[in-house]
Formats: sequence, C-alpha cells, structure tokens
Amino acid sequence: MGKVKIGVLGAQRGKVMIRFMLHYPEAELVAVCDKHPAALGECRAEAEKAGVKVRFFSDFEQFLGCDMDAVILANYATEHTPYALRCFETGRHVLSEVMPAQTLGEAVQLVEAVEKSGLIYAYAENYCYMRAVLEMKRRYRRGDIGEFVYGEGEYVHDCTAEWEKLTGGDPNHWRNRAYASFYLSHSLGPLVAITGCVPERITAFETQQNRAMAEMGYRAATAASVLVKMKNGAVVRALKGHLKRSVPSVWYSIYGDRGSMESDRFGKRTYMLSAYTEGERPGEGDFSYYEPEREIDTPFSRSFESPEGHSGSDFYTCYYFLEKLLGRPGGQNCIDVYQAMDMSLPGILAYRSILSGGMPVEYPDLREPAARERCRGDRACTDPAVAGDALLPARAGEQIKK
Repeated sequence: MGKVKIGVLGAQRGKVMIRFMLHYPEAELVAVCDKHPAALGECRAEAEKAGVKVRFFSDFEQFLGCDMDAVILANYATEHTPYALRCFETGRHVLSEVMPAQTLGEAVQLVEAVEKSGLIYAYAENYCYMRAVLEMKRRYRRGDIGEFVYGEGEYVHDCTAEWEKLTGGDPNHWRNRAYASFYLSHSLGPLVAITGCVPERITAFETQQNRAMAEMGYRAATAASVLVKMKNGAVVRALKGHLKRSVPSVWYSIYGDRGSMESDRFGKRTYMLSAYTEGERPGEGDFSYYEPEREIDTPFSRSFESPEGHSGSDFYTCYYFLEKLLGRPGGQNCIDVYQAMDMSLPGILAYRSILSGGMPVEYPDLREPAARERCRGDRACTDPAVAGDALLPARAGEQIKK
C-alpha cells in the first residue's frame, strides 16, 4: 500500500489532524470539509505552505466524491455517527473524535455498521494516549500492581472565558445543551484503556449551574460525579465539568491489589507519574516518581506537545490509525468500536441516573446481541432534531420548552 489518502471533516477541531496528515510521509491529505469559510481558509493557507494540493468543500457529499481511503471525523461531538455511517457506505475507514454516538440507538447502528462493513473504525480518545496513561497501561498489563480494584479519573476544564468563542454565541450550539456527564469519555476512557475492564452499573449526581456560563447560554449543570461498577468488581469515580481551577485537570489514578499509580494532578506536568508496588510483605514496597519515556520520540511527535495537541496525545490518535490502515503491529493500539462504547456510553447512562435521582443504571454491553435489542431505536438525548418526543432536559429540573 502506498500513501494513505485521508480526508478530514471539521477544520477547527481537525486542525491538528490536518497538520499531521500534511507532514507525515506515509499520509496524503486530499480533502477537507467544513461549513465555516474562515476555518477552510486557515487550512488552505497551511496546505499551501506545506506545498500539498488539497481540495476544500463545504458540502459533505461533494467531499465524499474525492478519492480517499479514510475520513477523520472532527465535526460536532453530537454528530459523529451519521457521518461515520455514510463513510462506511462509501467504503471509507473512520477515525472518530469524541463522542462516537449521541444516543444508545446510534451506538447500536454504529457497532453494526462497523461489523457489516469490515472496515476500520478507530476512536480518537486522545487522553488515552497521554504519556502517563500509556505508562500506566504498560505497567498494569505487565502485572506491576496486580488486579484493578479502584480508580479515579477527571476532566475538569473551566471554559467560562472561552465559552462565547466555543459556541459562537449560538444558544442552540451542542455545547449549550450537552448535559454534565455527556463528555465523560475524557474522564473514564483512560481507565478503561489502562485496565481493559468493562462497565457493569452506573450511578451519578450533578452539581448546580455555573451562573456565569448560564448567562452565556449554557443550560446544563456545572459538573457530574459518576460511579461506575466494573464487571471485574472494581469501582471507578469519574468527574467531568467546568469547576474552578487555574489550569485544567486531566488526572488519573488506579489502585490494584498490590500497588497503585497516578498522574500529576496539579500544575502542567501531566506526563509525570507516581507509582507504588508492594513488596513481599504488606506495607513494604517501592515508591517512584518519574517522567515516563515517550512512546515515540521524534522531532515530529514532540512538535505536538502543546495545548493544541493535547500534550502530544493527538499525535498518537493519528499515528496509530495510520499504523492500523497499513496493517502494522502499532495498529493494535487503536481503540475499537466496542471499547469506544465502554468509554462513552456510561456518560449517557449516568445522565439517566441523574434524572432518576441517582438510581443505578445497568450498562448494555453492545458486544452482546440482547443488549443491542434493548438499545435499538433509543433516541433519548438533548438534541431536538434527533430525540423527537424523547427529548431530555439539559439538567435535572429544567423545563423543556415545547
């Protein structure tokens, strides 16, 4: 196989992926699609600077008319499934940004479309590829801390100062109606990636609203705290929201029956890791605090170690996707459609727990046909265009406007 021909839907979130594909020797960026002319203009300038001929579109169907092997979906977080289905129908592999699906019904459609097509689906949950998380996964799978017992993950990012820019002042923007636990994948995903564990039961609560953000159109609660019981018996606490911090918190901690590991919680050194491994007798063991080596250490990979590249993790979502397309061993590091659901569907189910006052909700493992049948056609969400008469409020107690 020669160069992999790539198209990108979404020139704003996709900016980092576009830069990767413009400069990676085994990739050929052939097309970019976005409805915002200014975003396309920035990408056009980047392509011209790189000396790469790229076609630009505002219409997705015209974009699909290009000769390309795969599409990166970096459009709105609530709209990935319908575009993924269209890509599979036209024979294209897919790398999808967070979230994979907005509803349980969409999740079933996506899983079955991947299976039917035989094409590659990879989930770009970038925080699974942060340096500390990759090290924790390596050491956990090696058996350093024994069996997974308890874990915590949090994604706390106060977006108040950026909110009008993020939403364009549009009261109907998906971010304004996304309930507090919707984007739980950033909090829970790395713990699933590290341990390979599958959820079993979810319960959750939400906080009150951030008043400043509410004045700018944000309808949901400030944060959600979610407890997930895993099938192996472990418990995970996942926190997601816009709580007040000087810098965002992207933090993970796991406890095994013979040790523990966690990334740095405060400051900007999220790549640092603390680890404790128990010795032959309880209470005795080794503690270390260190900087894990980079999984891939090249000038190109290090160029993504910025806030825009999510501390280097965006490099890996693209790199391992290409490795998968090229049939190389590195492709095993991609997140498949089933694990994508394990990382993201608990956020959807957590909100149902929130709306019921914290009652536990069973997790439907979509590897199982019976679970699919329970979810098929379930369109409950906060998007009126998708939910219809199953429309949910953006927070518990909100009155839905008819």
